[in-house]
Amino acid sequence: MTELRVYLPIESLARQFAAYMATPMRARGYPPMEGEHSLIIEVAPALAIHRICDLALKSSPDMEPGLLYVERQYGLLELHHSDPGALRQTGKAILNGIGRKAADQLKPRTLFADIIENVADQHAIILNRTREASMLLPGKSLLVYELEPALFATVAANEAEKAAPGLTLVDVQMIGAAGRLYMSGTTENVNLGLAEIERVLASIEGRDG
Repeated sequence: MTELRVYLPIESLARQFAAYMATPMRARGYPPMEGEHSLIIEVAPALAIHRICDLALKSSPDMEPGLLYVERQYGLLELHHSDPGALRQTGKAILNGIGRKAADQLKPRTLFADIIENVADQHAIILNRTREASMLLPGKSLLVYELEPALFATVAANEAEKAAPGLTLVDVQMIGAAGRLYMSGTTENVNLGLAEIERVLASIEGRDG
């Protein structure tokens, strides 16, 4: 029996987030472009993600898989397409194939959120050594956000960028037990991004984990 952990449509990929998803560490398949639409799915057991991928691509052969990943416990798949309707139809085929509905996913749960103002030089340097996106500049404000399941860090990053385009996407950690997001900018923009993250996550339906 396949457990649906995440069923996450993301509309209109923002510029920085799309670029992050197109990096070799993320786009092991077909890189997404700004403005395309994405569907991200996580299931358990991990190998069940190959059945998900099969259902998707046989239903919609022109669908582009950006990431197919089997980790220790969970499997995840990212699909993207320029037509949101085609993506919705693919999603229906997946859900029907495993006998699930979107609301069977887990609700996102915030573990920690903080805004660090006027980041110190040494703090920026050591954080930049492990980043996967843009650099954190000293003196900026830094938003750090941790949540589970990890994949919800993706929609947090995308929607925060759309709400406050002046934000810099520093890092997204979307695989593992918990997801983590680092974004920087002015304190005003960081607060706008945080408010949008909280609004979007609260609107997601699902079951308690």
